Amino acid sequence: MFGTVGEAISWARGMLTGVSDSAGLDAQLVLKHALGIDRAALIAHPERALTLEQVAHYRRLIERCAGGEPVPYVIGRWPFFDLELIVTPAVLIPRPETEHVIEAALAWVKKQDVPTKLHIADVGTGSGAIAVTLAKHLTQARVWAVDLSAAALGVAHQNAVRYDVETRIVLIEGDLLSLLVAQGQQVNLIAANLPYINQEDLKAIAHHEPRLALDGGPDGLDLIRRLLDQAPQVLAPNGLLLMEIGAGQGQRVCALAQKAFPGAQVRLITDYAGHDRVVHVEK
Repeated sequence: MFGTVGEAISWARGMLTGVSDSAGLDAQLVLKHALGIDRAALIAHPERALTLEQVAHYRRLIERCAGGEPVPYVIGRWPFFDLELIVTPAVLIPRPETEHVIEAALAWVKKQDVPTKLHIADVGTGSGAIAVTLAKHLTQARVWAVDLSAAALGVAHQNAVRYDVETRIVLIEGDLLSLLVAQGQQVNLIAANLPYINQEDLKAIAHHEPRLALDGGPDGLDLIRRLLDQAPQVLAPNGLLLMEIGAGQGQRVCALAQKAFPGAQVRLITDYAGHDRVVHVEK
């Protein structure tokens, strides 16, 4: 078996090879979690001896990963932007691609003459990744964080408390912007990471993550179309709408956005791999 940090990582790397594209990193992240130390300490002290309890605990966690359970769900935490968020199987695992939404939002706020009180809607909040990160960085912001899933909102609340922004985030269990429309509420910024995977592609995906957070309908754009029907009623003059999209959806979503917001500046933001990633609509 194994008895030291270095031996444990080597064993785990072998267990995860073929299951994960980042077997070595995953082995380190899980051991970091199991021991309650930072990754630098693992790398610096591969000779560190493990107790029998630590060996047994690590073995159980790695066996779950080897069985296909995503590492973020196994360790219950995952990095996003400059935060570390609580995650459970009730929410989508935060992804680096969504950080483009954060970057675009912060850049826009920095250059705008926005009100002292900035109103934001995060539609499809899931873990609260967008809502909590924006609230943390924009201390003048009040955020409405919407999701259909009560379980997801529970995770978002934990993350809001974790970063001490819960008093500025209103959690709403509801359908897209319906409640804000009904209340006549307007916001300066709408950010949305809605399901955008089409149903055919969804068949090939292992459903460890909630289907509700993935299924975008026959062409992947059902939720985005519905959001664009509602958004003009909620987005204030001179406001910004940011929508994360799937690779290859840019042209279609930009056309839909231009139709929903005639005269608006609509542009496409690509990710670091050059794929369509965020549609930027400036009213």
